Amino acid sequence: MTKRTSAKYKIDRRMGENIWGRPKSPVNRREYGPGQHGQRRKGKLSDFGIQLRAKQKLKGYYGDLTEKQFRRIYGEAERVKGDTGENLIGLLERRLDAVVYRAKFVPTVFAARQFVNHGHVLVNGKRVNIPSYRVKEGDVIEVRDRSKQLAVVLEAVSLAERDVPDYIEADHSKMTATFVRAPGLSDVPYPVQMEPNLVVEFYAKN
Repeated sequence: MTKRTSAKYKIDRRMGENIWGRPKSPVNRREYGPGQHGQRRKGKLSDFGIQLRAKQKLKGYYGDLTEKQFRRIYGEAERVKGDTGENLIGLLERRLDAVVYRAKFVPTVFAARQFVNHGHVLVNGKRVNIPSYRVKEGDVIEVRDRSKQLAVVLEAVSLAERDVPDYIEADHSKMTATFVRAPGLSDVPYPVQMEPNLVVEFYAKN
């Protein structure tokens, strides 16, 4: 198992939830945490613990961003007018790797980061290989011609377990997607409940 895959499953087990809704998640078989102490009875989480867990879950969902990256995005969400939690979700969903994943060009968030890194994606006709690149409304994201027959792309398009959300218009015959608008929390098809309000509380106190 690759380091990335094992990290992905570790996040699932640590949270005790199948945060990407994947059929192969070990949480589907074992609800306890990873490691030798994983089966110990869980104590009641403190408010800090609940907020920290909400932050780790949201951060982990987007390919386990570093704390520095996540904190920077949160800082931007705080500076923009409106609800900070909603702004945070909108900014995370505008990452190029998140859009590539949502458009069903690849099967996982982790694969999306690698896919962008390896130069398989064009934004408005230009190659962009930075996963954190922020797309704007109306941007057209497409898979490069020579990458359209890659196994990872063909597998993703045929996945029945998730749909393309309505803030992205995807055309799988051409392998293009248009980012229509930045979504709010209720628009994003998370398989588990995300609580950005708790993330806001976490950073407000720490």
